[in-house]
Amino acid sequence: MTAGPSGSEEPRAAQAPGTLTLAGLPIGNGDDAPPRLLRALEGAGIIAAEDTRRLRRFAARAGLRLGGEAGARVVSYYDANEARRAEELLNELAAGRDVLVVTDAGMPGVSDPGYRLVAACAEAGVPVTSVPGPTAVTTALVLSGLPTDRFCFEGFAPRKGRRAYFADLAAERRTMVFFESPHRLAATLAAMAEGFGADRRAAVCRELTKTYEEVRRAPLGDLAEWARGEVRGEITVVVAGAAPAAVPRTPEDLAAAVAEREAGGLSRKDAVREVARELGVPKREVYDAAHR
Repeated sequence: MTAGPSGSEEPRAAQAPGTLTLAGLPIGNGDDAPPRLLRALEGAGIIAAEDTRRLRRFAARAGLRLGGEAGARVVSYYDANEARRAEELLNELAAGRDVLVVTDAGMPGVSDPGYRLVAACAEAGVPVTSVPGPTAVTTALVLSGLPTDRFCFEGFAPRKGRRAYFADLAAERRTMVFFESPHRLAATLAAMAEGFGADRRAAVCRELTKTYEEVRRAPLGDLAEWARGEVRGEITVVVAGAAPAAVPRTPEDLAAAVAEREAGGLSRKDAVREVARELGVPKREVYDAAHR
């Protein structure tokens, strides 16, 4: 509190929070590090890193002194301590100190720690920004040779229940991107071939941007057979989406589709509109078929 002109105390201005910055590190080739990332690492006061040793090795190779002459306080921030550490970092931010978050490679929050802290900052009104960097998701996508106009990222497939998991995705029309570890790759590709079909097009992208980068494009059945051998490195799998289902166009098919929706509680008008939209058929054609 401070004294005003009349001697009364005036409240102090509230402490402005610090800024959380999510910084993307190169996914393999250190030369991909942009100048803004290097400046952010040298200027940071607090750095939360998924692996502090890897970060220090990266900084040494880049000729950086983390935090400049003053030196940054580097703390670990990984899956096992993410919940606890996020609360600690939020307190630092609330006290007006800036925090820089990095993971081993790629963007924080994409199958890596970061989401919980960003969500907490958003709720607390703490500003969040990013230093964009490379990510294996879009790098593998554009190298796969598969459609890129619509895609979804599925992360790591579950360890259990993969058969049901892939069966649920079998009708997905978008290109799908997955992460996978080398020792689980063969089993995952075999489960994909079973769930999506052995002929479904796919690509296994290994060691992206590194010396031994490899992109193997083939049907899932062939890739599953190939992966039975020894496969090493960081793996991203890209799988083509399902082919469009055949569209019923006969009057009988259209009438049956309308009747099915009417049985579900829709009015005739709404059922006709829904069938026309879903099947790409003129409403008049659907209406005539239903009334015949």
